[in-house]
Amino acid sequence: MNRKVVMAIALGAFTLSVVPGPAWSAQAQAQAPKARYPKMAPLDQYLMADRNAEIELARSAAPPSISRDATVVVLGSHGYETAVEGKNGFICIVERGWMNAFDSSEFWSPKTRGAICFNPPAARTVLPITLMRTKLVLAGKSKAEVKESIKIAIEKKELPALETGAMCYMMSKDAYLTDGDGHNMAHLMFYTPLMDGAVWGANKLNSSNELLEQFPGSPLLLSPAFKGDPEPINVFFMGTGMWSDGTAAPVM
Repeated sequence: MNRKVVMAIALGAFTLSVVPGPAWSAQAQAQAPKARYPKMAPLDQYLMADRNAEIELARSAAPPSISRDATVVVLGSHGYETAVEGKNGFICIVERGWMNAFDSSEFWSPKTRGAICFNPPAARTVLPITLMRTKLVLAGKSKAEVKESIKIAIEKKELPALETGAMCYMMSKDAYLTDGDGHNMAHLMFYTPLMDGAVWGANKLNSSNELLEQFPGSPLLLSPAFKGDPEPINVFFMGTGMWSDGTAAPVM
């Protein structure tokens, strides 16, 4: 059963149309809608003019008990820059559309504002992917070039191996994660090596944010982000039912 869910990943927020069968006609192809974000928009559409507003949004990813002592980085014209030095090992950041899956129609979306707070293992081993993708994008690389560069960096072990226990908070009430209904979902994400999501009893999302339900009633989802394309990481996530400020949030 397919149904839309409210979510997004840091990354996120990721779109792939249902694969057409052989009978799909040339006429249908000609009538297919054009991609909303076919290429990178002007850089200023991705930047936030108010540095303090970006810091506040980044911190809102996690409860204040965590984020108030976290390092905060903000996006500049050449990459992410440290805006606040923290002391608990967490790093809060606002990710942009290029942290979607590479086959997502929202990869170049200038709307995405994915507020994330990485725990120390994720800050050391997942955040470097965000920093590298961002550096390549801001250097003018195409989506294909970014993907290939990441693949090579993984093969050459230029990116750190995933640490056990890597996870992050995405509980911001003000984030914008996807153009889908709701635009947002308060959730936690857990990073693992590649594995069958059934091991965790996780339902799958495709890149159109459609739920491919295998385990009715399970609140755990396997994100379409990463999944070996090319990063050898699975991202499992689960709704928290509350925003970082403690108010109630829809789970789906």
